[in-house]
Amino acid sequence: MSRGTSPYYVADLDSPSTTNLLTPSRQPSVQAALARGPRSLRSTVSSASFNESPYPTANSKTSSAISLSDKFSLSPDPSSWGANLSPNNPEPDDYLHNPDPKRDRKNDAGGTIFTYRGLTNLGCLALLILALLALFAGYPIITFFTKSSLSRQGGFNFGGANSSGQIPEMTNGLGLIDIATPQHLWTRPSFNDPTQELQLVFSDEFEVEGRTFYPGDDPYWEAVDLHYWATNNLEWYDPQAITTKNGALEITFSAKPNHGLEYMGGMMSSWNKFCFTGGLIETSVTLPGANNVIGFWPAVWTMGNLGRAGYGASLEGMWPYTYDSCDVGTVANQTKDGLPLTAAEVGDPYNGNVLSYLQGQRLSRCTCDGESHPGPKHSDGTFVGRAAPEIDIFEATFHTDPDTEITTGQVSQSGQFAPFNYNYTWPIQGNSQIRDPKHTEINPYKGGVFQQAVSGLTDTNQTCYELTGGCFSVYGFEYKPGFDDGWITWIANNQTAWTLLGTGVGIDTQVEIGPRAIPQEPMYMIVNLGMSPQFGQPDFEHLQFPAKMRVDYIRVYQPKDQINIGCDPTGFPTSDYINQYIEAYTNPNLTTWVDDFKQTVPKNKFLGQC
Repeated sequence: MSRGTSPYYVADLDSPSTTNLLTPSRQPSVQAALARGPRSLRSTVSSASFNESPYPTANSKTSSAISLSDKFSLSPDPSSWGANLSPNNPEPDDYLHNPDPKRDRKNDAGGTIFTYRGLTNLGCLALLILALLALFAGYPIITFFTKSSLSRQGGFNFGGANSSGQIPEMTNGLGLIDIATPQHLWTRPSFNDPTQELQLVFSDEFEVEGRTFYPGDDPYWEAVDLHYWATNNLEWYDPQAITTKNGALEITFSAKPNHGLEYMGGMMSSWNKFCFTGGLIETSVTLPGANNVIGFWPAVWTMGNLGRAGYGASLEGMWPYTYDSCDVGTVANQTKDGLPLTAAEVGDPYNGNVLSYLQGQRLSRCTCDGESHPGPKHSDGTFVGRAAPEIDIFEATFHTDPDTEITTGQVSQSGQFAPFNYNYTWPIQGNSQIRDPKHTEINPYKGGVFQQAVSGLTDTNQTCYELTGGCFSVYGFEYKPGFDDGWITWIANNQTAWTLLGTGVGIDTQVEIGPRAIPQEPMYMIVNLGMSPQFGQPDFEHLQFPAKMRVDYIRVYQPKDQINIGCDPTGFPTSDYINQYIEAYTNPNLTTWVDDFKQTVPKNKFLGQC
């Protein structure tokens, strides 16, 4: 095959290449080499010395032309660079590679760290260790002791955001004030003292359509999903019964079977989300049904944050105490060894004339040191008496005139107190004020073995019912926490109805108890629509289902120099205690503190248990 037609590339023999650099005498024929086969390196005898290069030198080139690569290439043979490769040739760093025990022992012996270099090294090492300790130990410790608790003043997470991502709109930094509240309503005069101006600290106008109140749905409110067994309610409280529509909160009571019960209603609260201490709370409401048909039990009320409505274990030994004395008023049945007899023998005629069936105040002033108690303590070292008192804005009821047999609507506006007065009778004269006796009277019902009710009955606006006009009427209460200087003023039909003075629930020597306080606990809000024979036998023949209770707004005001909002205030903390016993506040099936929740009642000094 000719060169021109060969399919293989043939190198140009005239071009300079690495093979051309070899001496011709040392270039064996490729064909001959292949024919002889490769020689073994072991069988090759070399006659070269250490200084003699086995590689061709520049002088062995056969090409007459010197290429650019030939001119600047570096021979792979170090000897061609002038390097002496003989092992007998000494080099300056040979001593580094030759161990000398005597020399090394001398160099390694003795010495000191107290040199500039040694101290510098130690200093840098110390700084590094301190930095690591500060980062991994100091910072966590400092953070733990300097952290501040997240606010519960209107939800949780930053700005009142909740688990569903809803964030209340804020204006002027006031996250608790609904932006739909007109600015001219951000202040208002006190009902109790019209010369005093009150400041708005919370409002919900319920203007946003279709709100829901399942757990996590709303920053301020949460609807319960339970049976309110404590008052033998006929309905199941279900979050689906509560929403917002046409600018108002709507709670629907329906003849709809639910959890084995024949009816469904709704109850929601701001428990552990928004609380207030002192001031005015007012709400505008259309009552459900008609003004002359008994059956529905609508209510707007408040309770101390240490008890959660509907969760029995959290309430046992807590509701409705509001007491800070260490005496017989703190113990079960309000007696010790059957005394005083006035508490053992003069009381509820439906329960053997016993005054009290309460379990005793769980978190009393008598609590022994070392026992579980949320605190704080008095200057004498005793615990502040803590509990879950109740103040009702209203519970709607009815009155039938015995002469005309005409039934009209009323509201019961009350405070629940424990321990109890002798025969549940508080000194009305001089300790109460009624604005209009024609429309308000002291409630003849005074209480029973589980509560003492200090209550007034006021006629409602008869057109402000769902089926008889549908207007809204304003109810509320304004109060000052404390003892003798405390008071509660109730509002109905947007005017003062009646006032209870703190002296009305003062000391009662007949049953050997001290004064009860106008509630000092942080109070949360509750709105519900239910039905119970205990609050009036329902007239099923004339009741119409479904029925709706509508709430136009709820607002809370306080004196400008007495702002006290939040469910965990410094003087009356609740957070740590609630978190310690959180199951009692989240499991409605735990109805008692001891039997169901398996907890103990703190030891009581009055009973000699310390």
